[in-house]
Amino acid sequence: MNEKHSKLSAELKKHFGFDTFKGNQEAIIENLLQNNDTFVLMPTGGGKSLCYQLPALLQEGTAIVISPLIALMKNQVDAMRSYAGDDSIAHFLNSSLNKTEMTRVREDVLNNKTRLLYVAPESLTKEENILFLKKANIQFYAIDEAHCISEWGHDFRPEYRRIRPIVETIGRAPIIALTATATPKVQHDIQKNLGMLEANVYKSSFRRHNLYYEIRPKKNVNKQIIKFLKDNQGKSGIIYCLSRKKVEELAETLRVNGIKALAYHAGMDAATRTGNQDKFLMEEIDVIVATIAFGMGIDKPDVRFVIHYDIPKSLESYYQETGRAGRDGGEGKCIAFYAYKDIQKLEKFMQGKPVAEQEIGNQLLNEVVTYAESGVCRVQQLLNYFGETLEEPCGNCDNCLNPKETFEGKDYIVQIIETIKAIKESFKADYISKLLAGVADSAIKSYKHHKSPLFGSGGDHDARFWNAIIRQALIKKLLRKNIENYGLLTVTEKGEEFLKNPYAVTLYKEHEFPDDEQDDDVHSSSANTASADPVLFGMLKDLRKKIAKRKEIPPFVIFQDPSLQDMAIHYPISIEELQNMTGVGQGKAKRYGKDFVELIKKYVDENEIERPEDMVVKSVVNKSGLKVYIIQSIDRKIPLDDIAAAKGMEMEDLLKEVEAIVYSGTRLNIGYYIDQVVDEEKQDDVYAYFLEEAENESLENALDELGEEEYTEEDIRLMRIKFFSEMAN
Repeated sequence: MNEKHSKLSAELKKHFGFDTFKGNQEAIIENLLQNNDTFVLMPTGGGKSLCYQLPALLQEGTAIVISPLIALMKNQVDAMRSYAGDDSIAHFLNSSLNKTEMTRVREDVLNNKTRLLYVAPESLTKEENILFLKKANIQFYAIDEAHCISEWGHDFRPEYRRIRPIVETIGRAPIIALTATATPKVQHDIQKNLGMLEANVYKSSFRRHNLYYEIRPKKNVNKQIIKFLKDNQGKSGIIYCLSRKKVEELAETLRVNGIKALAYHAGMDAATRTGNQDKFLMEEIDVIVATIAFGMGIDKPDVRFVIHYDIPKSLESYYQETGRAGRDGGEGKCIAFYAYKDIQKLEKFMQGKPVAEQEIGNQLLNEVVTYAESGVCRVQQLLNYFGETLEEPCGNCDNCLNPKETFEGKDYIVQIIETIKAIKESFKADYISKLLAGVADSAIKSYKHHKSPLFGSGGDHDARFWNAIIRQALIKKLLRKNIENYGLLTVTEKGEEFLKNPYAVTLYKEHEFPDDEQDDDVHSSSANTASADPVLFGMLKDLRKKIAKRKEIPPFVIFQDPSLQDMAIHYPISIEELQNMTGVGQGKAKRYGKDFVELIKKYVDENEIERPEDMVVKSVVNKSGLKVYIIQSIDRKIPLDDIAAAKGMEMEDLLKEVEAIVYSGTRLNIGYYIDQVVDEEKQDDVYAYFLEEAENESLENALDELGEEEYTEEDIRLMRIKFFSEMAN
């Protein structure tokens, strides 16, 4: 073995320049060289590729590497060619090749010049490729990203399930299947589908000591992200969003706030996408905002943080994506934003899919909810999910560093185990939680359990509490979730022992998260008043009154209350900063802003106030085509109802858009339309009301004062737009 060891180490040094193997690499390579089927489970950054690249270089013939991504193939082929100094050593076979390139690949393979041939599973199924590969001298098949085979995996691809029969058609050779994420269920699925249940299995620990895990409430996410990025300036990171639209919006918001960021998603043209990826790899930018299309096979060792703007669909996706942080062993922060509403959105996406697929998807989502809401060590939860046990908490996650309140759980766990046994281990966690809490939903009624003595026997607590007890009992291996049967709960041997001789168990209270995602752009005046500086707010109101008197206009025309409250929170001291306040556009800031920022600057200096300037998020200027279209149409005196019809909008929605344009400081003349629909006397009355009587811009107050019988809501809104446009802008 020592001689073999020194020989393999010498080859490693010769071909790749490394002095030593990592983890199980050497044992895996030995096994493959002995023509044995091999299953490799190794976290991202553990060195999976080397497990098939080195043995391919040491033997005659060609290793077929089946890989799902064209970009990933190209990266690996380029790397192998640079190691070997020979372009024939590695090729890929996929839809991006022209006829000449295809011919060259086939010639090199049949002439035994090519050691590694990367193939997409779709290319493998083509008749001409099967005929060509039948003539080749195949060393072995390497199936990368093997979790794609399993419907329980986080990236299921039906074409992966056809690999085995095609391998049989081409000619059997040893198989090495590799993945960075697989629960015991997924691992079994992969081995069974590939006909390699007897394979030697090499599992590396999923523990990554350098990664820090944290879940944050999804509240003012842009502010939180920008603050984090400013605190970690110059470091490389990835931010994942679920939708392409959110990717584009967030990347632009970051750029406006002085962060070097670009977008990446499958809907972009290939040149832009590749260009953005290269800029990230070459460190021309710091942050890439991406959908999950980004990152598979991206070998950037110094990604210092991975942020999830949206919670992913499964813990496997989450683990794989966070695994792209800190691959060099250095700092890696993994932060995810969570609101239960995101889970509900994901559940909606699954509607209309086959029932079995929905069952699987919902179960994977339940695991994500458990992970996010639990107060237990994050790493213990992740390792438990992947079938590995960590006895001691990791000491490097938000739950370990800020422990949640604990309580004695012995009696609760006994009650859970007794209930599960009483109903014959035939139900899921949610059902048992509702049964104990006394929630009579349709499922419980259909089994007549609402008439059972168990119903409501834990009624002192709600279903959420009992769910938390079950989650922690699962982590302590007192219960088992039967994945084959869609998550039915059973009692383990350890759980049976516990029931006979219960012992003290410390449990954690769970996190409270908002049900709703709360956006940065939503300004509620009541929330703002709470944290606004009351002294400054009073001074700003006095200043507004003074200017209003001088200009002979009502104070609310200058700035409305929410704008002043925002100023009293963020202390803007320049016109540019003032434009970031609620309801203050460029026009308003220029027209009225000078006196306000001077007052605030003086107040800040005199009171030595530390301004929270890093928390003022600049919003992206709305360049929406709709706004431009509205402004141009009004300039051309097109009636508003025609503008609405042309854009397929309700009149009310059009008026909202017009109000937003005018309130932010753009002057619009809609008098030509008002003259058509509101008689002159009414126009004068409404205008006079806003100029002389109104204390604020409220529509309700105006209707009360002017009389709902006389005026419609639309009449008043149109006149209010005219008034604001002429007076404020």
